[in-house]
Amino acid sequence: MSINSAMLAGVSGLITNSSALAAISDNIANVNTVAYKRNQVDFANVVTAQAVKGRYSAGGVQAVTRQFVSQQGLVQSASSPTDMAISGDGFFVVTDKATGLQPSDARSFTRSGSFSVDQNGFLKNDANLYLQGWPVQKDGSIDANPSDLTKMQSINIKNLGAAVSASTAVTIDANVDKRPITGSVGDGTYTVSSPTSMSDYAKDPTTGTKPDFSLEMNIIDSTGGSHKVAMSFLKDSSSTNSYHAEMYAIPDTDIDNGGGPPGQIASGLIKFNSDGSFDQTNSTLFGVTGGVGNAPGFKLADSTTPGSGAAPSWTSTLGLGASALTLDLSTLTNNSSPSTVTTVQSNGASVGNVVGVEIDEKGIVSAIFDNSQIRKIAQIGLATFPNANGLQPVSGNAYRPTIQSGDYSVKQPENGGAGQISSSTLEASTVDLSAEFTGLISTQKAYSASSKIITTADQMLDELIQVIR
Repeated sequence: MSINSAMLAGVSGLITNSSALAAISDNIANVNTVAYKRNQVDFANVVTAQAVKGRYSAGGVQAVTRQFVSQQGLVQSASSPTDMAISGDGFFVVTDKATGLQPSDARSFTRSGSFSVDQNGFLKNDANLYLQGWPVQKDGSIDANPSDLTKMQSINIKNLGAAVSASTAVTIDANVDKRPITGSVGDGTYTVSSPTSMSDYAKDPTTGTKPDFSLEMNIIDSTGGSHKVAMSFLKDSSSTNSYHAEMYAIPDTDIDNGGGPPGQIASGLIKFNSDGSFDQTNSTLFGVTGGVGNAPGFKLADSTTPGSGAAPSWTSTLGLGASALTLDLSTLTNNSSPSTVTTVQSNGASVGNVVGVEIDEKGIVSAIFDNSQIRKIAQIGLATFPNANGLQPVSGNAYRPTIQSGDYSVKQPENGGAGQISSSTLEASTVDLSAEFTGLISTQKAYSASSKIITTADQMLDELIQVIR
């Protein structure tokens, strides 16, 4: 009968407004939850068949839950460099465990970027979900597969070993005095063979030839060890603007040159132009040993290659890989002023340990070492969905795909519609407290009105029962 349908409609009103209150409560409780997306309960009427003309049967109301997952939250600054926010479309790919991932293990998707480094070096957020990324290969490439999540791994910034950068270039800024050097040994006694070479003098001043000027440089080998290499000059009295020059290791035991002067790497002439600038074309110090014309530089074979006069190598006891250095002598001058070294700079770096991490807008995660080296570790991928509002929420402010959401596509940030990653920021909750409190008031009134329906229907039934008395 109509009174019964009215009572049932009131009951549906109570149930539906209870659901609305629950959604509002969840929203208010998560007003400070990072990247939380508000939910809303909408109301849809239920229409029943009107079997008897002239009579109305109430159908009541039903709740329809609506998610606002695609709504962008305000991006706010944060203190940690591992805190991240996504500006635009996309979700971080996360897992419940850091290691031993199998294809069958569930992957979740979240915009909660409050990541920190755990005791094992993995990046995980406040919900203990581990961030996934494409690892950087040894050649620097990234295998960014948009549909295969097994290509991604938990990002670890500690278990990287030490960072070493072997020297490949040295810049020398110095002046070699153009004026004659009083008391220097002349060309008549100088040869590049033992025992009269300048490299011999560096080891034993009683046997070698004293240079007019020497400078030293430190180079880093393939294992991060530091070695000293000297470059000595002796004025050539038979030729203007020309100097005998040698390069040799200190100590000489670092180098095996096949029986030549101890530790000698290269020998020849360094020449200058009439204006005092370096004459690379006519200098012969690097003509043969450098291996490429007169290009300034030298090469040392690895320690397993026997040394020879033309191809010096690291001594076998060091167990080092080959080294090849380019020397920038463009600022080497020959002026009438005292010989002096302004700067000698090498690009190598000795062994370093991780002291920090940085993340750029393209999601590249890099480790910072205390030797000023920066090593790329991984790239964060962002998963996008055709209908993000259709995702299924799970605990930890994360989501799982559904039929309504469509399948995911993992993209590099700023590519294919994926958003941009901002480090040292966090996305705020999309909850508006003023709107939620207003909804709370209207829901309370609607709940009271629904209960009034039940009370009125009860009174009408009582009146109907009284008719037979």
